[in-house]
Amino acid sequence: MTDAFHESEIRFRSDVTVELVKHSAGDQDVLWAARVSTAGEKSLDELGKDPERSKGLINYLMRDRHGSPFEHNSMTFFVSAPIFVFREFHRHRVGWSYNEESGRYRELQPVFYVPGEERKLVQQGKPGAYEFVAGSAEQHKVVGEATREAYEQAYRAYREMLGEGVAREVARTVLPVGLYSSMYATCNARSLMHFLGLRTRHDGAAYPSFPQREIEMVAEKMEAAWAELMPLTYAAFNANGRVAP
Repeated sequence: MTDAFHESEIRFRSDVTVELVKHSAGDQDVLWAARVSTAGEKSLDELGKDPERSKGLINYLMRDRHGSPFEHNSMTFFVSAPIFVFREFHRHRVGWSYNEESGRYRELQPVFYVPGEERKLVQQGKPGAYEFVAGSAEQHKVVGEATREAYEQAYRAYREMLGEGVAREVARTVLPVGLYSSMYATCNARSLMHFLGLRTRHDGAAYPSFPQREIEMVAEKMEAAWAELMPLTYAAFNANGRVAP
């Protein structure tokens, strides 16, 4: 039997967690993959060379959209974010692998998302031509109180069902998408660039994007980690309009 639920157990967050937990990724990976087409087995020599000497090649590949050399690397991230973020995230299928926490096999923890004060709340305009603006103090108050109340009621119902012996996979049906989940997400630089092109808003982008702020928070943290691993590739990505090759 599950212990009695106490409201004090609930935690509220307005941030996301992104950690690079494993990687095999560097600018030299782009170079040996590209040069095998002309150098064959001699392309292995690139493994021991300074990739700075060949940043022009990386920029050329990015500019002319020769994309496959950017796939020979790997990055695995641990992500903790609200479920609604993962529902958007999983639209990215090519070049990504996911394993997410299961509500069938473990009791889900009471951690819920409440928008922070910096989160813009009001949408102005129509689909395809809209913007978000900051909400009033009263709107932030309403959002905070309403979401907390709904979360507490939903989690109380969840725990009550567990306490009566209802299966976890049935009891979880009452939980909202503001509940935090966790996953491992593995990608290569090409698939990450495609993700960043769609899930970040950037003045230097050739094609404007208008992502939901919460998934953009995840994307920004991934981008920062990748920029350190592959600085020449990252610079070429930005110099060429943040378009995946």
